[in-house]
Amino acid sequence: WDNMKKIKTWNYPYSLGLLYSAITKRIGLNPNQDEYITMGMAAYGEPTYDLEPCLLENNHRGLKEILPTGLRYQDLAASVQALYERRLLELVEKCPKENLIIMGGCALNCVANSKIKNKNIWIMPSPGDAGSALGAAALVHKKKLEWKHPYLGHNIDREISPNGRWRNAKDVVNELLRTKVCGVANGRAEFGPRALGNRSLLGDPRYDIKDTVNDIKRREKFRPFAPAILEEYADEYFEGPMNEYMQFVAKAKHDYDSVTHVDGTARVQIVKKDCESVIRQILEQWYEKTGCPMLLNTSLNIKGMPMVNTWADAEEFMRIYNVKIF
Repeated sequence: WDNMKKIKTWNYPYSLGLLYSAITKRIGLNPNQDEYITMGMAAYGEPTYDLEPCLLENNHRGLKEILPTGLRYQDLAASVQALYERRLLELVEKCPKENLIIMGGCALNCVANSKIKNKNIWIMPSPGDAGSALGAAALVHKKKLEWKHPYLGHNIDREISPNGRWRNAKDVVNELLRTKVCGVANGRAEFGPRALGNRSLLGDPRYDIKDTVNDIKRREKFRPFAPAILEEYADEYFEGPMNEYMQFVAKAKHDYDSVTHVDGTARVQIVKKDCESVIRQILEQWYEKTGCPMLLNTSLNIKGMPMVNTWADAEEFMRIYNVKIF
């Protein structure tokens, strides 16, 4: 534990995460589910409301009786995002160590994570209860986790050649060139909330396909999409913190609007040469064909519905939404 000690405790009902969820509900979204939408909506608003007193309220009851009606939702989102960022950075200042671990559902707030400077940050790719459960198991067994990659779920083993290459990578690229959107359901599903290539809906970022993909997924039109990019080209196209798990946002240095949010940022997935996912092979062949080293990457599911997990799920997705999946 490197002589670490607890230096501060906050008592219930004080909770940044609980307030963020209460604001998510207040703006008409689902708490404990749609907080990432609140984060995305914040870019469209201004932090005009003082939500600090709400931290002392029992936010399990919601904020309907506390906040007046008629508040602008985008400004509410921006206000709770600004409060969370401010308080998170105050917490980081209390940590004298260079290494910093962030856990809990709020650790998925990639906008806030990107404001942290001069720290070596580790965030479990599934930082909520599922990731904490792994930590609890490690504690009981008194062994450290040997984390290698997040591809730990149900396996769809299809069309892998004897040399370990995926036969369908060229077909994916050709489908993207033809229709601009297709899905991938191959290998083990990702552990955590991010689609990282094995259960992904991919798109050609060179075209304005944001509305098209949001229509497929039945999502709000304002919501952004993330780019997956070959690691060796990331710094040419983005500036700022990036990693393999989409845990930060970086400023776009390109004009591909489909993978750029309204504030000019993107939640980048860098794809390393030793990446376990077939996304690496797809990107290599995509770059060879187009000269573009990135693809739009979002989860292979419809809003509010489970992720495509089995090949039977993939076939059902293709039948209902008319999107080719490989």
